[in-house]
Amino acid sequence: MSDPIEAAILEKLAKLGPGKSIEPAEVAKELQPEQWQRMLPKVKTTALGLMRQGRLTITKKGKAIDPARMKGVIRLRLPTPEETAAALAARPPAPESDDDLD
Repeated sequence: MSDPIEAAILEKLAKLGPGKSIEPAEVAKELQPEQWQRMLPKVKTTALGLMRQGRLTITKKGKAIDPARMKGVIRLRLPTPEETAAALAARPPAPESDDDLD
């Protein structure tokens, strides 16, 4: 099953030109127009997950930020190839399964 928040973020970004960004509130308002403020933390959490997968860049004042500094006004955009590579390189290695020990 696909995450509707993830799908909404990626659909909005796919419609934009390269380097263009959106506010997380735009996604929250699209998904829950009446109570978008309650949806906003979920949108930001989903964006953080996408960033860790190398599928999204979170920016502040036009520059990519460290997820630990994700505070205040942020924007979301598709990553450059370099940002994707850096995000994937920063991921911890996958744990070895018991099958590999034979």
